[in-house]
Amino acid sequence: MEIMPGWLQHFLASFIPLFVALDPIGLIPIYLGMAQGTPRGRRNLVINEAVVTALVIAIVFLFLGRFIFHSLQITDNDFRIAGGLILFGLAAQDILFTDQRNHEITRDFGVVPLGMPLIAGPAMLTALLTLTDSAGFVVTLVSLLINLLLVLVALRMATKLETLLGLRAMRAFSKIVALLLAAISVNLVRRGLQGS
Repeated sequence: MEIMPGWLQHFLASFIPLFVALDPIGLIPIYLGMAQGTPRGRRNLVINEAVVTALVIAIVFLFLGRFIFHSLQITDNDFRIAGGLILFGLAAQDILFTDQRNHEITRDFGVVPLGMPLIAGPAMLTALLTLTDSAGFVVTLVSLLINLLLVLVALRMATKLETLLGLRAMRAFSKIVALLLAAISVNLVRRGLQGS
């Protein structure tokens, strides 16, 4: 007797890798650390910008990813290295130039770096390309939409966590997050170099 229906097996085989790649829970501390310079009234707009940015990039990749990579002779590892370098630059700027970084965050950090490459990063985009081959386009698209909805919910709940921690704790926390972001970027570059 079959334990679970075939469609559910395909869905879980697509949903779980995308959930791991997007890591909605892991995005919370990164978002909180970076949102220090953003007025509370604008945070929902920033979160919406980030999720919509990630969705648009993901859909473009679902349709054109293989073609773009093949046309430009880009590999998955090249993409990891590029994403890692972008994140490292942002992390270094956050650590070294706090006042300037916070001023910039209030304008566009929902698109870059939160929407891309933190949400729609190399791991998610590579997973999408792989899953469309193995699970099919429709199942992959449904899994993507549900995962992005989970990211939206997680980031919306993050402000409540910040209220509990307080301003001083959040300032210290933002520096720790910047170091973690630098480490994540180095990890992406290292994995890209090892794979090439």
